[in-house]
Amino acid sequence: MSRECQEKNAKPLTMVAVGVNKAAEQYMLLDEQTKDELASGKYHDQRRGSFGTSPASPPRGDVPPQRGPQPATTAKQAPAPVTRVTRQPWTRSQEKLALLYHEQGMTPNQIAGKLGLSTYVVTQILLNSLSRGKL
Repeated sequence: MSRECQEKNAKPLTMVAVGVNKAAEQYMLLDEQTKDELASGKYHDQRRGSFGTSPASPPRGDVPPQRGPQPATTAKQAPAPVTRVTRQPWTRSQEKLALLYHEQGMTPNQIAGKLGLSTYVVTQILLNSLSRGKL
């Protein structure tokens, strides 16, 4: 191509850097399709969801209780939060024995050997008892 043709027809291209991960970025031409994809959130940083501030939810005490029959709503309501009951991986008798052995001066490793539990579980028993004020 001649120099005159290049000067006449050359148009600047806008480049945009899209973060792919912590170590790399992807460079793209900023055309209409890329603008639409950026606006739709296709290239949003997934790590940003756990950082920064989130919108504050109103305190529960501010909402007055409603009385009487409730009007039918067409919008879907959010499901009730699930309360999970965490079960301890040890029995009450194992906990009592672990506390007795601990009072006798045994180490968690020795207690674990006597009860057939892991050292981790024995340590959890002792920490749980300490947090409840039993130690």
